[in-house]
Amino acid sequence: MENIKFDIKQIVRPNVLGLSPYSSARDEYVSDGSTMIFLDANENPFENGVNRYPDPQQRSLKAELAKLKGVSETNILLGNGSDEVLDLIFRAFCEPSVDNIITLPPTYGMYKVLADINTIDNRKVLLQTGFQPDVTKILETVDEYTKVIFLCSPNNPTGNSFSEESIISILEDFNGLVVIDEAYIDFSSKNSWLQKIEYYPNLVITQTLSKAYGLAGIRLGLCYASEEIINILNKIKPPYNVNELTQQRALERVINYDKVTFEVSKILKEREALIKALSKISFVEKIYESDANFVLVKIDDANKRYQQLLELGIVVRNRSTQPLCKNTLRFTVGTEEENHKLIDEMIKIDN
Repeated sequence: MENIKFDIKQIVRPNVLGLSPYSSARDEYVSDGSTMIFLDANENPFENGVNRYPDPQQRSLKAELAKLKGVSETNILLGNGSDEVLDLIFRAFCEPSVDNIITLPPTYGMYKVLADINTIDNRKVLLQTGFQPDVTKILETVDEYTKVIFLCSPNNPTGNSFSEESIISILEDFNGLVVIDEAYIDFSSKNSWLQKIEYYPNLVITQTLSKAYGLAGIRLGLCYASEEIINILNKIKPPYNVNELTQQRALERVINYDKVTFEVSKILKEREALIKALSKISFVEKIYESDANFVLVKIDDANKRYQQLLELGIVVRNRSTQPLCKNTLRFTVGTEEENHKLIDEMIKIDN
């Protein structure tokens, strides 16, 4: 496979390209583990575990992630949730009121929100039947001001993965950033695109510890890309964007990855059981293929069924307002007990 020619300097915002990042006290001195007296950062000197500023580059955590994912630490950026990572991409590469991005509804709603916040035109190209990208229309929508195409695969809220052929076509024929949001990749039978970053210098991959790792409460997002792209994003990220407690908890979970894979296997088993049970409910009209930890289901009357379940103490997501998703509910795969409760209540309202 030949490496794609791509010059990142042609799409980064000029002011960001020439920017000198803020240098914090912990950037200027990195401890090697020896006993030092730190009088450089105006911290409270009384030790309580969090009285010192966190490592701004999260070196210990990145080292473990690099081993786990088979990439270099220089290919990793960590953020306060994936939303911060996505926002950094907008701020680094998209000129407000000038540039545009392309999204593929129905998809993750934060792309549009971040585009609006950053005054970037969001050009929408609806997915085709089967929730696959319309590559021809996407490339026809591109102009000289298109900086980023966002691909959520496995997609939220549909649950399916995009075809490899479609993604390759976009990567090879678009001279801008292609961001593949892999928030749900741990639940998929498809391979991550992570090992392709060395071949596609315009490829950016975002992942999260909120789903498979069960750490939604600590807010940690992952970004993998070329060293050039990571260096640009590091220029504009806040110096201490990932706090000490988040780094500690994430490191514990990454080191104990076997427990993550065990929990994922349980969720996948429950997903199949849930799909089988849902197929027997009469008002369920279609169950869409899922590569995620949720299932999108087309039913007779989504508003009615959503309210009925809510009154029974079960909260699901009504996705009916999304394009191509009329009368659909999204069911997150819960524990065995939670899934049984869901099905029992659906059987009751089915009678």
